[in-house]
Amino acid sequence: MLTNRAQLQELRASCAKRMQAETKRIIVCAGAGCVSKGALKIYDKFAEIMKAKGVNFSLELQKEPHSDSVRLKESGCHGFCEIGPLVRVEPQGWLYVKVKVEDCEEIIEKTIINGECVDRLVYTQDGQIYREQKEVPFYKKQTRMILDNCDKIDATSIEEYLAMGGYTALEKALFEMNSEEIINEISESGLRGRGGGGFPAGRKWSQVARQKNFPKYVVCNGDEGDPGAFMDRSVMEDDPHRMIEGMVIAGIATGANDGYIYVRAEYPKAVARLQLAIEQATALGLLGDNILGTGFKFYMHINRGAGAFVCGEGSALTASIEGKRGMPRTKPPRTVEHGLFDKPTVLNNVETYANVSTIINNGSEWFKKIGTENSTGTKTFALTGNIQNAGLIEVPMGTTLREVIFDIGGGVRDGGKFKAVQIGGPSGGCLTEEHFDLPLDFDSLSKVGAIIGSGGLVVMDQKTCMVEVARFFMDFTQKESCGKCVPCREGTKRMLEILNRIVDGKGEDGDIELLKELGETISKTALCGLGKTAAGPVLSTIKYFEDEYRAHIYDKKCPAGACKKLKTITIDPELCKGCSKCARNCPVGAIKGELKKPFVIDQKVCIKCGACLSNCPFHAIKEI
Repeated sequence: MLTNRAQLQELRASCAKRMQAETKRIIVCAGAGCVSKGALKIYDKFAEIMKAKGVNFSLELQKEPHSDSVRLKESGCHGFCEIGPLVRVEPQGWLYVKVKVEDCEEIIEKTIINGECVDRLVYTQDGQIYREQKEVPFYKKQTRMILDNCDKIDATSIEEYLAMGGYTALEKALFEMNSEEIINEISESGLRGRGGGGFPAGRKWSQVARQKNFPKYVVCNGDEGDPGAFMDRSVMEDDPHRMIEGMVIAGIATGANDGYIYVRAEYPKAVARLQLAIEQATALGLLGDNILGTGFKFYMHINRGAGAFVCGEGSALTASIEGKRGMPRTKPPRTVEHGLFDKPTVLNNVETYANVSTIINNGSEWFKKIGTENSTGTKTFALTGNIQNAGLIEVPMGTTLREVIFDIGGGVRDGGKFKAVQIGGPSGGCLTEEHFDLPLDFDSLSKVGAIIGSGGLVVMDQKTCMVEVARFFMDFTQKESCGKCVPCREGTKRMLEILNRIVDGKGEDGDIELLKELGETISKTALCGLGKTAAGPVLSTIKYFEDEYRAHIYDKKCPAGACKKLKTITIDPELCKGCSKCARNCPVGAIKGELKKPFVIDQKVCIKCGACLSNCPFHAIKEI
């Protein structure tokens, strides 16, 4: 156990020296996307081949590394999920994409033994070859701060985190700064909460520090419930000590001695990694009693959520930790005054805490140079949907939608035409072509009726029905409503009923106006943030795609051709041979006709199940 500052510095220097001695590394991405495509089998195959060929290699940071030894490492997510499994070879920085088990021997033979690049495995775009990861367009326009360690270190090793400068900020906060100085640094940096609302972190910390009521608590919201969002998951799984270090510093700043991490039970790997990280930090004396001999104590606890989206709201989250039903309460009082166990509480999300050590180490002035004046630093986004380069990205605040979608994302998949992007998850809104040059920051998005949220970006092409998108998110929100307040409980239910009717071809005159009225009422009167933003996807799709709503309601057509109940299935009399196979397989008897003559579908009876489409041997049946 480390008992003073000098011992920590000595250990850190030793870890860095040992890591630098690893002159050759094979880093296999073990993020969820790559693992699902066989990354762990590739890792095992590398070990098997090197052992058979007599290559000197190690699987963990060595006490006495040899210069001719190869380090085989599982890292966290590299971000570029679309082209996994990913393997990076250092010191060259060569990135191999879509690696298969059968490629492993060639990589060992050519790259590790002979120092040659396997060009057939590197990334290519528009005929250009990109050998080094840093040159790949997907990475080149990013600024990776929060995700910087994820593709470099073994997340199960606190020594590797130390080797990268880990716990330097904690050391500085303990020995060189007081509470006021820490809070001032965070405040001056302009860091705003990355969980959605964008509330200034320093202001929240100062409010808790001023409270005279003890004990105080530091709580991390790791309940990442937005569909398609996995930014916080990556930090918790791939660089857990970064987040923990930020929480301990928040404890020093506010006078709190206990930290609680509220993480989704659906993230078992994150839970395991966090638990291991806490055990490692405690064993070294970086958590627990008398940290580094300073007299400061801080303990970490993990609570697993049961999958309730509403528990992403602060008061619902703290209620859940206390063992109560996760339901929001009226405010004031705020969490900073009466939070966990009715005590003053700092509540931020994973990404917010992960920024803290960087700010303490580099200073607020350095941090403010990244991003915009009122939205400093970077933001991580999960780029998904109909996008060429799906994955996890990190860009400076203020980066435009155009840069994210086309420069980093590579444009719409398969040459499709861009239609919209949903930002901010179920609580967010849609952005269109007119927003391509809109800076992605808190204030700019607020002006157009959208929010950054936790950072989900779902790209949609022309085949996407915007009414169905609104219905999908409303269905999600309605199911996740805790039911405590009438506007959210009843209002979202009514809105979902209307949307279900519209996509089923039963929309009525006045439905659009009623959706607007309900949405605006819920936004103004709901109890918590979930309810206040629940109508966002509906209101934004009506604003930018009202013509699609009208086509559904008045023409009984889905312009995108996506709504099943609004499709028409017909039989081409020129192609129909009158075999009757379609009629025999129709479950509702909607197809009539005589043998050897063209059959006809009764549109009033047809339920659009598609059974006839798959059974016609002459491709005479069409869906329009």
